[in-house]
Amino acid sequence: MAAFLRLFGIYVDDNRVDEATGLTGRQKRLVQNTWAVIRKDEVGSGVAVMTAFFTTYPEYQQSFEPFKDIPVTELAANKKFQAHCASIIATLNTVIESLHDPELMEASLISLAERHKKRGQRKEEFQNLKEVIVEVLSHALGKEFTPEVAEAWGKTLEAAFSKIYQVLTN
Repeated sequence: MAAFLRLFGIYVDDNRVDEATGLTGRQKRLVQNTWAVIRKDEVGSGVAVMTAFFTTYPEYQQSFEPFKDIPVTELAANKKFQAHCASIIATLNTVIESLHDPELMEASLISLAERHKKRGQRKEEFQNLKEVIVEVLSHALGKEFTPEVAEAWGKTLEAAFSKIYQVLTN
């Protein structure tokens, strides 16, 4: 079958590692397939990430002027909070959809990092956010968050966040 697919230029070597992302073709598909679960409810998924982030690191909420004084338990109903949460999922979606085009992914992440650097965000905050994202993914995917899926997501987030870190530390 592989030879047949190669004739048409559509064969992808599942085991070949993309040097730019560190992911194999199989790992990219695992991330994209599990991401589809999260995308079903972009606002809800974003709210889950940011609520967990502010619960774990309450001091970070103070950096968000539109909802810095709102109790975490009331944030989910706040439309400005929901809008911000949806934008986080949209950014992650850009990363996931750009796994096949690492240069596009890098350009998007550099732009994001530059905006956040101007606001005073630091590498530590993004590192903590990355850990929260993994925890929320694990919870949302349940049994689908196998060790293989966890490894693929770990590599994906490391590739993405390392670009952000580069901008924030320069």
